[in-house]
Amino acid sequence: MIVLDTNVVSEIFRPEPAPRVVAWLEDLTGDVAITAVTLAELLAGVRRLPDGRRRSALVEQVDLALEPYRATRAILPFDVAAAEQYADVLAARERAGRPIHTADAQIAAICRVHGATCATRNVKDFADTGVEVVDPWTA
Repeated sequence: MIVLDTNVVSEIFRPEPAPRVVAWLEDLTGDVAITAVTLAELLAGVRRLPDGRRRSALVEQVDLALEPYRATRAILPFDVAAAEQYADVLAARERAGRPIHTADAQIAAICRVHGATCATRNVKDFADTGVEVVDPWTA
């Protein structure tokens, strides 16, 4: 299973998304999911925008892009198992002197629970989390 990090999903909303990322996404086969953390980050990003055409257009784009994930239940939750993995990820990174952002640790934890690979541009943010990572910008 591939879990898309927020930066991969948000890339498709850019006026000119990276062609390599678009091609990588189009070539994906097998199980693909996002996390509830990514959903929250995307929705918060859009809802923070001032009212207007840009916000309205992005709300529509995000809803359209997320529809397949909602329909197939491919939005993975941050549940009890993920919370336990999160604690391990956070503690290990802090002991190594490499703190990790909460959202990245939560996404890594969800990936660990599901044995998933995380697709992200922020490869070093997921280093030493016990999660396999792929960078669509260089893959």
